[in-house]
Amino acid sequence: MLVLSRPLYWILIILMVFPFKLCFGVEVFSPATALFLGLIFAIVFGIPYPKFNKKLSKYLLQASVVGLGFGMNLQKSLQSGADGMLFTIVSVIGVMMLGIILGKYLKIGEKASYLISAGTAICGGSAIAAVGGVMKANEKNMAVSLGVIFILNAVALFIFPPLGHLFGMSQAQFGTWAAIAIHDTSSVVGAGAAYGAEACELATLIKCTRALWIIPLAFFTIWYFRKDRKEGPAKVSVPWFILLFVVAMVINTYTRELSPAFLPGFYDALVDLAKQALVAVLFAIGASLSIGVIREVGVKPMLQAIILWIAIGVSSLIICLNMDI
Repeated sequence: MLVLSRPLYWILIILMVFPFKLCFGVEVFSPATALFLGLIFAIVFGIPYPKFNKKLSKYLLQASVVGLGFGMNLQKSLQSGADGMLFTIVSVIGVMMLGIILGKYLKIGEKASYLISAGTAICGGSAIAAVGGVMKANEKNMAVSLGVIFILNAVALFIFPPLGHLFGMSQAQFGTWAAIAIHDTSSVVGAGAAYGAEACELATLIKCTRALWIIPLAFFTIWYFRKDRKEGPAKVSVPWFILLFVVAMVINTYTRELSPAFLPGFYDALVDLAKQALVAVLFAIGASLSIGVIREVGVKPMLQAIILWIAIGVSSLIICLNMDI
């Protein structure tokens, strides 16, 4: 296996964040292409600098989501996203219940099964990290659940846009479907961007709203696993970047016209940079996958994740196709 030095890896990431599109108007790497290149990269070079790669994908994703907020109008976004809010609530609760039942039926470890359910119900790795922290999940449970989510995220980014076109979904229908049926925020935004600007905007809004469910789920998790806790009260991780995303929308909505000659162009540049940073995030996520990760997941956890994914994917597809949006 080849070995890549850290400086060369940094150069690759910089090329992902600042592609030729910003200079010459030519898009070099799409989100799906970046993820695929990351997968190839992991096969050739192995997982590069795992700790650095994990932090890079986490914080760069959060910065990307906040940056996208500067391209959204708060009032229009809330109006557009209203149709997806009710199903968000129903689907989160439904997936968690179904996941817990499936975990017991398939005889999967209770914590691993719960983490997979949380990742499917809310927002992938972010939900797993938050919930895993309050339930004191061990490294194996975290690795298995994150591995499942990463694999299905990679699949989703490739198959969802073609499926949306196959079913003739509108931008709003696809954005709503992607936000509900795809696990991680990075793949949701990537799939939305591949489908269209409106789909990307709505998908990001609904997914960020969905991510706020991490907070009540974390408190429920403390109660659900209360017998396992021997320490004092657990700390609940608040997704602060979601709140900053809302702040960015508010700033864009109410200040864009204060300086028409400067602010619109400045905000649009931030949005473009955020979209390109997302490409780097997907590359880093792809580079985090390996044959070892796939093997570590195991058959039963993957089966649970696939069943949950099909359940939420098909049910949300049917509902979105019948939405007049």
